[in-house]
Formats: sequence, C-alpha cells, structure tokens
Amino acid sequence: MVTRLDVVVVGSGPNGLVAAITLARAGLDVLVLEEQPVAGGGARTLDLGLAGGLLHDVCSAVHPMAWASPVLAPILARRGVELVVPQVAYAHPLPGGRAGLAWHDLDRTVAGLGADGDAWRELVGPLAADVQRLVELTLGDHRHVPRDVLGPGLPTAARLAARIVQQGTPLWRRPLRGDVARALLTGAAAHSMTRLPSLVGAGTGVLLAALAHAGLGWPVPRGGSAAVSDALLAELADLGGRVVTGRPVRVPGDLPPAHVTMFDTAPGTVAQVAGDRLAPRARRALTRRRPGPGVAKVDLVLSGPIPWTVPEVGLASTVHLGGTRAQVVRAEAQITAGRHAHRPFTLVSDPAALDAARARGGLRPVWSYAHVPTGSRADLTATVLAHLEQYAPGVRDLVVDARCTPASRRHLVDANQVGGDITGGSTSLLRMLVGPVPGWDPYRVGPDVWLCSASAPPGPGVHGMSGAHAARSVLGALAERGKAGR
Repeated sequence: MVTRLDVVVVGSGPNGLVAAITLARAGLDVLVLEEQPVAGGGARTLDLGLAGGLLHDVCSAVHPMAWASPVLAPILARRGVELVVPQVAYAHPLPGGRAGLAWHDLDRTVAGLGADGDAWRELVGPLAADVQRLVELTLGDHRHVPRDVLGPGLPTAARLAARIVQQGTPLWRRPLRGDVARALLTGAAAHSMTRLPSLVGAGTGVLLAALAHAGLGWPVPRGGSAAVSDALLAELADLGGRVVTGRPVRVPGDLPPAHVTMFDTAPGTVAQVAGDRLAPRARRALTRRRPGPGVAKVDLVLSGPIPWTVPEVGLASTVHLGGTRAQVVRAEAQITAGRHAHRPFTLVSDPAALDAARARGGLRPVWSYAHVPTGSRADLTATVLAHLEQYAPGVRDLVVDARCTPASRRHLVDANQVGGDITGGSTSLLRMLVGPVPGWDPYRVGPDVWLCSASAPPGPGVHGMSGAHAARSVLGALAERGKAGR
C-alpha cells in the first residue's frame, strides 16, 4: 500500500519554505522537493567559481521586505540571522556628480533633497511612521481588509491609496519638482519592472521608499542571502518537515502521492505537472500567463570598493543606475516593448561594503541585475561596466573577473525565472490582486492543487507572504473537508 503524504511542496524558495513551515506547524506531514542541489530558490549564496572561496548571491541580495514580513521576521530573529542595516538604504547617482540618497535617517534624506525635502517627508514619512499597517495593506492576501483599517488604520490606508493614484498617473509630476528626488522615487518604482508611471509601480516605489526610512531599512543578511534560507530550513526541520534536493518535478509522475500539492513555481509548471488535476479553464489560464520582462545578471569580482564619484553612494546596500526619471521611464518602456535599452535600468549591490567578511584576499563580490526583454540572450557585461564607469570612473581597472547569466539562461539557476522573469509574470494591478487564475481564492487553482509562489498575491519579493496565505487557504480547505467528512 502506497503511503499518501499530507502535503508536497514543489520548490524551496522562501514562499515554498514558509508554506511548508506553516503546514508542518499545524501538524501535517510535509515534503519539499527542490530540483537544485542546494535549497533556497531565490535566496541562495554560492561559490560561482569566479574567485576562490568568494560567495555571490545567486538571485536576491538585499532584503527590505524580510524584516517587515510578519512571517519571516520572527523566524529570522529566532534563528539568529543578522540583518546588517546600511546608513543609506539605496542611492541613485545622476550625471554631473550628483546623487539621490535615501538615508535610513529620514531627516538626513530630507536635508539632502533641498527644495524637495519637505515634499519627500510628506510623501513617505507618515507611511514609514506606521510601517506595520503599511505592510498589512501591501503584503496581505488582497482579499481581507486588515482588522483595524476602518479604524485607527484608516489614515494610513487613505494616504497609501492617494499616493498610489498620484504617483501611478501623470499626476506624478507633483509634488517632487527636482530631478534628484524624482529619480530617487522612480528607481524604487522600477523594481516593479513595468511601464512607468503605473499603479503597480507607484505602490512598489512608495512601499520601498517608506521601508528605507523604517525598521532595518534595506538590509543585507550577514553572510549572504543563504542565511535567510538556512533559517527557514532549520525551522522546518525542527517541525519535522523534510526537504529533498536534486529532485526535479516536471511531469505528473515526478510527484509522490499526496492529499495536497503546493507549487512555489512559475504558473506554467503547475499546468505542466498538475495536468488533469486542473479544470481546463485553470490550465489554460496558467499556461497563458504572460511573462514579465527579464533580467541579465552580471556577477563581478573587484579588487577594491567601487570608486563612486559621490562617495556616499558606497554606503548604500543598493544602487540604482538609470539616470533621470525620463531616462528610466524610456528604458523601462523599451524593455517592456521587447527592445533592449542603450542604458538599461540596473541594480548594483556591493555586500562587502556592509559585511566585510564577504571579501576574501582583497577581492569582493559585486552583484548586478540589468533589465532586459524577456528571453534576451545578450551578454550585458560590457553594458553594465560602461554604466558603472559613468558614475564610478576607474571601476573597470578593478575588475578581476566577470560573468553574465543572460535572461535566456536564468531558468538554469532558478526554474521559476523563465526567460529571466523574476516577478512571476507581467506586473499589473489586476494580476497583483487576482493572480493567474481568476477566482475568490487566488491560491487554490485545483481541487487539491495550490499556487504559493510570487505569481500569487501579494506578488514578488522575499517576504514569504504568498506561501503563508496559500498555506492558510490549505488549512481552511482541510478543515472544511473534515467537517464534510463528519
């Protein structure tokens, strides 16, 4: 007789592990299957062979949502994960030796923005001051109203809505007037990987800007992103959950028998593996899910710190390279239309600037993502170095080694990143609210099949909330089955 497991989770990214932890904590027998030899999905830190013993973050590197997440934060604290707080959460250099600096200290940011300082304070200050409610509004399942939103939380909800409408439409010309402040906010919005302005871009930008001035800002985990995954894996093991690596799941026969199967994967994988367990309508919706733009990842080994023209930029955990607001908008429009940008929006992180142990023998790992069209095969190494050289003259002389993983090959690193899509599908307000299969429960895509990846609400980011919400949906369904059985 074949033993049927309670739950099988396909994929061991933060969402999959949080889903597994939530269900194991409820007493269910949970097995996680991961095709890579190391668990963690987008939160892994590995030796890429570029320099002896030097570790690079494979996907995510900086984690503003981890400390803010109601499910991740307690686990990371309990497991002793240290999140190193940068003085500058993120920076946005501009031509002419200028830079927008989102200091962790809001007052210092305001002072640095000159005439736009008061407008910046008004725009993000109240949201940063009420960050717990802000997180409840943005990282919820988008089905249930937070418990106090109609009471004490109403002002925060109203401010958030007003700022999304303002910054997601042509009204975004106000209240910021100078190019430095505008670029600083636009760089945060560009994390949405959509045309700008847009409502999703505005929500992303305002949330990330507010997190920069609250809590731990935009921290890096000491030792690398793998510290986040290691904490989740340890938590799951203590609850009796199991993880099997080197176990690809590509066809129905790859799955062991289970009462519930959860997918921390791209929607297309669910359709391919779950097959006849899905209604035709759900299978079509999952298969037709339009991918988002891609990223080309360029990993560098440098022999010294990046020589930024504005030295304070080197204090930031994340640097946005994209130029003015108009230049970022043009570049993002080009990549969403399927064309390469001459100067693509690029994110850069030098973790050794915050965690000195990440450097070895005078060498340091530098991480970068450049936005490109989905499926791009282009090697962006020269483009990223030229972009860096514009704001950090002499950086080319520090390059010891470099490697680009084009968008077309990102799925070999993380199966979810098909075509380099790191957002789980094209970003739109409808997608963020509904998920790939329209319905009241965006996580349950079949009678015994759940989606728990970044493709489900609340969307991308290392926060684990998609996994938590999906797991709660599973528990609700199992409770209903139990009542029906009685």
